[in-house]
Amino acid sequence: MKKSLALLGAALMLTLPLGAMATPEQDLAEFRDFYKNRFPGTPFEDYINGVYSIDPASRAQWESIEEFAPYELNISNGEELFNKPFANGKTYGSCFENGGIGIRQNYPYFDTKRGEVVTLELAINECREANGEKPLKWKRGPIADISAYMAYTSRGNIFDIKIPDDPRAIAAYEQGKRHFYQKRGQLNFACADCHKFYAGNLIRADKLSPALGHLTHFPVYRSKWGGLGTVHRRYGGCNEMVRAKAFPAQSEEYRALEYFHTYMSNGLAVNGPGARK
Repeated sequence: MKKSLALLGAALMLTLPLGAMATPEQDLAEFRDFYKNRFPGTPFEDYINGVYSIDPASRAQWESIEEFAPYELNISNGEELFNKPFANGKTYGSCFENGGIGIRQNYPYFDTKRGEVVTLELAINECREANGEKPLKWKRGPIADISAYMAYTSRGNIFDIKIPDDPRAIAAYEQGKRHFYQKRGQLNFACADCHKFYAGNLIRADKLSPALGHLTHFPVYRSKWGGLGTVHRRYGGCNEMVRAKAFPAQSEEYRALEYFHTYMSNGLAVNGPGARK
């Protein structure tokens, strides 16, 4: 994994002329400007509400759902699991800064010692394994509940994902960016087709949500799922919808995508977990 990122970074440096590749900062400015121009009536800070930031017709219904949020039991369960001691007497709090409270906005990050992207769910399972416990399944269930509780303790904190001055970090960011814009599957769709260029349009009966702010409210309770799921569950579902083969949850590909995708939400507040259709 580390070798592949290093090779990708080297390839980018060798094949692109100096100044040809936009910096992450330039990408972020362009991303924000795109949505500002596309939805001039939507305040920047409101993009944490996903499609409801651009769809007044369904917002009132969603707000009524949030008054009795379907993920409340998940938060309670996540809190209980988070504080339940492992067999060795330690808890998840022993693995994270600030005891794991109020830190959602720091993930994912690029670990320069390991040379890879670390997501919150990856860190949760690594905490378990470091304390002699078996890892949890990635997409739903206890890991989503624990992540939801950690997100809940972080509500209002502002995302400020960093891209270190490290070729491997740039390579991971560019890998995620490429996935976001690259067409795939039999339907030949990219993430950007639905959630950037055609955001606000209808696909069947559903309005396409803007990618800006997507990662602020995960993990998310989806009515379609009848439960809570991680963002990698959502990534897999999106790939399958365009008839592309999904990558495994927590694969290098999806962690890179999450890295880019979350960086594009810098400056917005954590409001997870959330509820969506």
